[in-house]
Amino acid sequence: MKCFERLVKDHITSTLPDTIDPLQFAYRPNRSTDHNHTALTHLDKRNTYVRMLFIDYSSAFNTIVPSKLVIKLETLGLDPALCNWVLDFLTGRPQVVRVGNNISTPLILNTGAPQGCVLSPLLYSLFSHDCVATHASNSIIKFADDTTVVGLITNNDETAYREEVRALGVWCQENNLTLNKTKEMIVDFRKQQWEHPPIHIDGTAVERVIRFKFLGVHITDKLNWSTHTDSIVKKAQQRLFNLRGLKKFGLSPKALTNFYRCTIKSILLGCITAWYGNCSAHNRKALQRVVRSSQRITGGKLPALQDTYTTRCHRKAIKIIKDNNHPSHCLFTPLSSRRRGRYRCIKAGTERLKNSFYLKAIRLLNSHH
Repeated sequence: MKCFERLVKDHITSTLPDTIDPLQFAYRPNRSTDHNHTALTHLDKRNTYVRMLFIDYSSAFNTIVPSKLVIKLETLGLDPALCNWVLDFLTGRPQVVRVGNNISTPLILNTGAPQGCVLSPLLYSLFSHDCVATHASNSIIKFADDTTVVGLITNNDETAYREEVRALGVWCQENNLTLNKTKEMIVDFRKQQWEHPPIHIDGTAVERVIRFKFLGVHITDKLNWSTHTDSIVKKAQQRLFNLRGLKKFGLSPKALTNFYRCTIKSILLGCITAWYGNCSAHNRKALQRVVRSSQRITGGKLPALQDTYTTRCHRKAIKIIKDNNHPSHCLFTPLSSRRRGRYRCIKAGTERLKNSFYLKAIRLLNSHH
């Protein structure tokens, strides 16, 4: 069945336009979790701040209404016969519970997408593709069912942002989605800060937080990365204990290096293009100490994090430039044809923007030509 689902999935993706829901970053090639440079660019201007609403749906995959999904698929131009097959695939599914030799009475399910199915992630993405921002100053960023509303506020005018949140609440009601633990963070670097009234959803004030773990990255309202780096250093040091134990068992340097790459390096490099550029010198030293400790244990040369960060920024920038439908493609503006391979660099007023992935990538691209 999964082999057949893969055939259906490939057929659906080949039919869909490339421009559909550009801010859905899950299950798509050349998309990752470390996006969104518009907030940093906005904060570089005067009298501005950013409000971020982190949405958590309750059992999002299990609440898909197949009849509504099919209507959306038909709107996207999918063949009616295929839409009917999807409807049949999602409805009339028997489910039982087995405890020992006892089996419960079958329950017929007509909502949701089965967990573990190849098609379920794609179907959810298509079900939520029409959940998009209606105001230019806002964006709704999605990674599967993790949804974030980013409002770029200027001169304390929150009208568009509050209207966006209200519209999202209406969309959730229409699509059978229930909001769960929703949090909000406000990033405001102004010296004279205005009192920020809370956002209300269904009559309940949304809790404001100063830090939030989003897709594995600890974000704070000061946009410093000490909380995140402290967390990953602690986690990496726990893996170092295992690495030392494996060395005592006599594993080869090659096997130890592979273990480092899989269990320690993967932690240190998670979304590194988003946060490493604005790390403090103290944070970078703590991260590099983990690499040096790993190097002593494995007995081989391991690349420094700074070099890996630079390589990843350059590689990611090239991929974005080649992908015309990538949301960040517009950030890279080529200079005149006589200066082929060079890109326009905006003026940054703060170190935050100057050290961001966007400006780092442009400097790397221009230095290679």
